[in-house]
Amino acid sequence: MTDRKISIVAIGGSTRPNSSSELAVRVAAQAAEEAGATLTCITGRDLMLPIYDTETDERTEQALALVDAVRGAHGLLIASPGYHGGISGMIKNALDYIEDLSAEESPYLHGRAVGCIAVAYGWQATVSTLQQIRQVTHALRGWPTPLGATINAATTRFGPDGATTDEAAVTQLRTIGQQVVEFATMRSAQHSSLTGAGQLASTDPTTQ
Repeated sequence: MTDRKISIVAIGGSTRPNSSSELAVRVAAQAAEEAGATLTCITGRDLMLPIYDTETDERTEQALALVDAVRGAHGLLIASPGYHGGISGMIKNALDYIEDLSAEESPYLHGRAVGCIAVAYGWQATVSTLQQIRQVTHALRGWPTPLGATINAATTRFGPDGATTDEAAVTQLRTIGQQVVEFATMRSAQHSSLTGAGQLASTDPTTQ
């Protein structure tokens, strides 16, 4: 292991504060924190960024904070509401900013575990949204966790503190948070060992 604690970034929500998708990602984030990770949560209206523009390198403070958090993270938790059967524009736009990491020694989400969570009214939209989050994660070279969460907001209701009586949903979310930390810990240990042997010293955020 390295001296750095495992760092996880949680991204999710909608323009409405304390939306179901924001509360869902916070449940997963809490489990990750309990598993020993440090957490940075960027949710709700903090994700209302200008449309990602490839023609300029000018960025708002919020956009810079998001990119910097992802740059230093060992893993991510991403939750999107299902809008018309897919990822919301706000979440997709936030993920587009990861393009700013394309020239890094560990580009995009290389080597990072990503827990994928979809929240929608109806099972059909949850499944299609989850598939899209996984596809984007793959395109960004991330590693989706084995378990992805589909939360049907028509039947699963969260209280303001994230509490819900749907134990199956809680189990899904907490398992994802734990899996992200587990993967990140194993990868960190692996690269620490390789670095100690003088190999691949800069291929993982744990070595930067």
